[in-house]
Amino acid sequence: MNGETYLNHPTFGLLFRVCMLEEGQELFTTLYAQRLFFLVTTNSHGLSFEPISRSDARHSVESRLRQLRRIGSSQDFEQLQLIHKQTFQ
Repeated sequence: MNGETYLNHPTFGLLFRVCMLEEGQELFTTLYAQRLFFLVTTNSHGLSFEPISRSDARHSVESRLRQLRRIGSSQDFEQLQLIHKQTFQ
């Protein structure tokens, strides 16, 4: 989770990476409003963008937080906890 990652969505413009959720799957949001969320999946065919609701995005980040806490990755947990607070509260 070091550094910032951006993608250019063909319709919605610049997206900001919130966090990695799983291997090859990340959560992005629109850069300025942070109202539209996308699951971005990377595979051999390239990138795919799946729009998801704010509540689904929040649930996904909370699941990732639980996973980081279980594996004991305290630095990543603290960084994601801050992102969660800034994005959803």
